[in-house]
Amino acid sequence: MNKLIVSLLLTVGISGIAHAAGDATAGQAKAAVCGACHGPDGNSMAPNFPKLAGQGERYLNKQLHDIKSGKRTVLEMTGLLTNLSDQDLADIAAYFSSQKGSVGAADPKVVARGEALFRGGDLAKGLPACTGCHSPNGAGNAAAGFPHLGGQHAQYVAKQLTEFRKEDGGRTNDGDTKTMQTIAKRLSDEDIAAVSSYIQGLH
Repeated sequence: MNKLIVSLLLTVGISGIAHAAGDATAGQAKAAVCGACHGPDGNSMAPNFPKLAGQGERYLNKQLHDIKSGKRTVLEMTGLLTNLSDQDLADIAAYFSSQKGSVGAADPKVVARGEALFRGGDLAKGLPACTGCHSPNGAGNAAAGFPHLGGQHAQYVAKQLTEFRKEDGGRTNDGDTKTMQTIAKRLSDEDIAAVSSYIQGLH
């Protein structure tokens, strides 16, 4: 009986270590190299690199692990995470999550279509509203691991939607239900441009 209790305690202890919470203070130093592309506080100035500031910690941690393992391909990050531990990744995710994200501006020419898609979807195309998972203000759902979108660069959002839309070789790390792949395949180029622009100005 004592051996069973000791075994259970060891298992719980090991699990606790493997899923240790991130430390934002420690993450700031570890994220220094990330600042070259994503900005020191996670507010990237380059539209092709995502803003990480204010992003959900769970979502960031998953993406970092997926990139490190190869489940998600990001050529610019090749090898950058190889020598980082699970704790390092958790700390980096905690740091960027704790920062305040910046907001851009939407293109007034397409904002109406973008807002319509984001808030109401498109029944004729079988498109659900983005608000269902990403909330009306684009804050996402941190507990569920649904990303914060509000204020994200339009160019980056458009690229991700286009990658999700590809039949082969695109982005596939959106979970077993492949929700984003299904949605993206129903979006036209014009839809992607409009909703991405709307998201850039959303706050």
